[in-house]
Amino acid sequence: MLKRPPNPMPDFVRAALDARGLWAAYRARPPYQQNDYLGWIARARLDATKRKRLAQMLDELEGDTLYMNMAWAPRTTKP
Repeated sequence: MLKRPPNPMPDFVRAALDARGLWAAYRARPPYQQNDYLGWIARARLDATKRKRLAQMLDELEGDTLYMNMAWAPRTTKP
């Protein structure tokens, strides 16, 4: 559950996730990360900055070890 209002997903982000086949990686992230990525991209004023942030998000999803340029690892469940 998010404490902040959810950010809408722009069409260009949706298209980029489709093109790179990263929907599963995106959905595997916690809801706060999904929301933070969308807000961070949307707050960019210049299109070039939006593209740069989108590229960073896609690369981080693909690598599955970073979140906003910080080390991140998915939670593992204990047996």
